[in-house]
Amino acid sequence: MSTAYRKHFAPLTNPATLVVVSGALILCAVMGIRQTFGLFIGPFSFDRGIPITLIAFAIALHNLVWGFAQPFAGAAADRYGFAPVVAFGSIIFAAGLALAAVAPSGAMLVVGMGLMVGIGISCTSFGVVMTAVGRVASPEKRSMAMGLASAGGSLGQVLIVPLAQVVRESSGVPTSLLVLALLMAAAAPLGIILDRRNPGAGSSPAPASPALPLSSLREVLSQACRHRGYRLLTIGFFTCGFQLAFIATYLPGYLFLCHMPIGLGATALALIGLFNMVGSAACGWLGGRLRQQYVLGWLYLVRGVTIGVFFFLPKTATSVVVFAAVMGLTWLGTVPLTSGLVAKIFGTRHLGTLFGICFLSHQIGSFLGAWLGGFVFDMTGSYSLVWEGTAVAGLVAALLHFPVDDTTASTSIFQPDPARA
Repeated sequence: MSTAYRKHFAPLTNPATLVVVSGALILCAVMGIRQTFGLFIGPFSFDRGIPITLIAFAIALHNLVWGFAQPFAGAAADRYGFAPVVAFGSIIFAAGLALAAVAPSGAMLVVGMGLMVGIGISCTSFGVVMTAVGRVASPEKRSMAMGLASAGGSLGQVLIVPLAQVVRESSGVPTSLLVLALLMAAAAPLGIILDRRNPGAGSSPAPASPALPLSSLREVLSQACRHRGYRLLTIGFFTCGFQLAFIATYLPGYLFLCHMPIGLGATALALIGLFNMVGSAACGWLGGRLRQQYVLGWLYLVRGVTIGVFFFLPKTATSVVVFAAVMGLTWLGTVPLTSGLVAKIFGTRHLGTLFGICFLSHQIGSFLGAWLGGFVFDMTGSYSLVWEGTAVAGLVAALLHFPVDDTTASTSIFQPDPARA
């Protein structure tokens, strides 16, 4: 084979490229399916007689379970590799969707869409995928690689939300959820590719070698929490979860209350996903050229202002499209920036564990955003209080992120990347 031929086709077989593509496909399935849950609130309530509060609790619970399970899923990936973690998560996620498809009561819905889906997402989403991408990418290209993988979640939103809507309308809720379960199960083998290594990245593979044994979860957390930048980053990430969970869960219902066309909610969610493909890649690119905490601060500021303006302006098809486009540009861009900043401060050796702990804050916010929306609506008949709180939270998050200290941790348990050393 000629040198020119090998050079031309090297990017197609480069381990880093394969890991990024595999991670993007996994996130495509996971995040795309997760964004469909708001489409099922009405049918679960009207067709099965399940109270909206209980449906909201099931959706909120999967966010909370996801958050609490994420550090352990990340630690398992750090220690045992990504393939078994992703395979386990894909199957239990699919089983949870299948259980929700046939659930005759709210209790079974909570177990399926709440507990099982939450555990499944923790093993197949950002805390695991971003760790794999972070390890295989070189430090100077890490932020961009994470942004491209994160954009896969948006592709899923663009493709899977309309698919779920069409199948639901033509064949019903059970069939729609079972189709989603099959899609999730198909992602299980992709974890094998995440365990590939790029020799040029300078990152140590997982599981860890005996020469560098992984520290305990308690020790890693104790040392990381002494870093002021990590504390601010973790607190600020709460806002992202709160905003995204509320909007993804209740935007379709809110637009219906505003007398918008029935299909506009699904269209808006798909547009958010479409524009987030650009936004995630752009945030990853900016994170490789600017200080990531500054990009995060401006992202939260733009998001908070956008939410406030949308809520107070009259609702039209145009305003919904513009809102979805701007929100899409800022939707998941926080993930490559936050995970990249954690990797910059602490290296990649414990990235699965540390980003998982940081992500727990995000998911506590997600739980409150999904649950409070339903609770406040049942109490007041309106989502107004939560919309206002969501806008204010964006401004607070911006103030928290601008002063984040990105100084590299010098503690011995956080080994620097050899490529940076």
